[in-house]
Amino acid sequence: MQESTTPPVEWVIRGESFQMDGNGSATDFPAILAHLIRQRNIVGSEDLERFLDPKLKDLSDPFRMPDMEIAVQRLFESIDRGESISIFGDYDVDGVTSISVMRSILRAYGVEPKYFVPQRSAEGYGLSEAALKRCVEECGEPDLLIAVDCGTGSVDEIAGLVARGIDVIVLDHHEPGPRGRPDVVALVNPKCGSEFQYLCAAGVCFKVAHAMLKRRPLADYDLKNLLDMVSVATIADIVPMVGENRLIVRHGLKRLPTTANLGLRALQKAVGMNGNATSMDVGFRIGPRLNAAGRMDQPEMALATLMCEDPAEAEQLAQLLDDFNRERQTMEERTRREALELMKDFENDPVIVLGSRDWHPGVVGIVASRLMRQYHRPTFIISIDDQGVGKGSGRSIQGVSLVSAIADSRHLLLAGGGHEMAAGISINEEMMPEFRKSFAQYVLAHTTEEERAARIHLDAELSFDWLSLDFLKSYELLQPFGSGNPQPVFFARDVFLSRPPMHLKNKHLRLFLRQGQGGLNEQSAMFFNGGERQLPDPPWDIAFTIDRNTFRGMTSLQVVITDVRAAQ
Repeated sequence: MQESTTPPVEWVIRGESFQMDGNGSATDFPAILAHLIRQRNIVGSEDLERFLDPKLKDLSDPFRMPDMEIAVQRLFESIDRGESISIFGDYDVDGVTSISVMRSILRAYGVEPKYFVPQRSAEGYGLSEAALKRCVEECGEPDLLIAVDCGTGSVDEIAGLVARGIDVIVLDHHEPGPRGRPDVVALVNPKCGSEFQYLCAAGVCFKVAHAMLKRRPLADYDLKNLLDMVSVATIADIVPMVGENRLIVRHGLKRLPTTANLGLRALQKAVGMNGNATSMDVGFRIGPRLNAAGRMDQPEMALATLMCEDPAEAEQLAQLLDDFNRERQTMEERTRREALELMKDFENDPVIVLGSRDWHPGVVGIVASRLMRQYHRPTFIISIDDQGVGKGSGRSIQGVSLVSAIADSRHLLLAGGGHEMAAGISINEEMMPEFRKSFAQYVLAHTTEEERAARIHLDAELSFDWLSLDFLKSYELLQPFGSGNPQPVFFARDVFLSRPPMHLKNKHLRLFLRQGQGGLNEQSAMFFNGGERQLPDPPWDIAFTIDRNTFRGMTSLQVVITDVRAAQ
């Protein structure tokens, strides 16, 4: 096994500890369920019932969102007048699903909108001048432009559209920029003042569709048919899994295996999901393939997959996205290894800021995420073009807001924005050393050494004797997991290898484990990237999560190892 460069990780019990009686059993699980729910601050019988069994009837009034009434009124005016409508979206999963949701609802009212998504490398994120120019060339000049998953900070670009007589509606969820509100007909963005700040852009579009149907009901249109697509976006965009996001994803995942969307059906077949859909399936199998098209500068292929109406073509497109994903993985691994070499010059920095002219902008976000997790440092990875302009993606640790950090270094950047935990920047190559220094100073000033330390927060100790399908069935009441409702991390003591490890793809490990020297319950486990770790000699303590695994019609409980340490 390769020597690890991962810093030491402290294991911390989250909140009050949970004590098992004896070895425990599956019938004791309600006690653990109550323990995990207490940790999530779910209180009161009504809140508890909604948490464990969220119902579609609990969807809130969509008109509680900012500018929703104005947006719906303008959309129906455009429909009634027969105006030309263009939908302009982002190139990631949230962007292409948002376009698909808005196209679906507009078509239900008899409108065939044009749609457009920019190329990441050549045109960048959002309503850039280059992207808008091509949008008008390909789609014509619209009477109404609907910007989805972008536009909140595009003050100048939208002013230019308005000057040409184009009305703009923005359906977005990004943080408002320092220059205030753009000159739009309506800015439907929960970050501009509502309790729905957890929604992704596709979630905002879903609320718009709901609002339109409340004003003008359609007998032959079922809003529930959008839930699977919106759940894919919600999971892939890593927004908080709370409130209506939890409701949407719970019901969307149930509908996904039997979805009417041919593209989503073909993607599930291509990745071998076998009639079952979990948030892990979406986050690690469907989402990356839809994202891969944008990363390879062909986002229109992801859109074509979601909008396809021919089964054979849908399967061809799903295979194409799978091919894109393999190409993306190769580029990502090369970039990661080159970044690790560059890191040797900055090993003691509290942040990671690295750039190269050889890196593709489509993979810098994934590499930033991997390095942030490996080193537990706020990270920006930057792709620099031939003119010396860098486009970077950032990922952060808990307690460091990238939005605030970007604002603190605004004088060094060409542009920047996004979310607290994930953001993007544009920067001139020569300013990178100053930005690295400024970013590091910001992090040191706003965190303590203890806050910057790598930690695994453990929810409860479990015996292998508890791990059964009955246990899994009760445990899944806590699903879906995500930001705001993290997947529980358990730990088990005194664990031995019962067979030699199996190496998969030279970096992953399949382990066969028993607890205690005489343990009878052998448990198989996956340890992703475990082959790149220098593991201590058994016995171990292991930190792990659990998931449902369905293979060839057989369901089992899957242990996924998060960390290993010498038994203590």
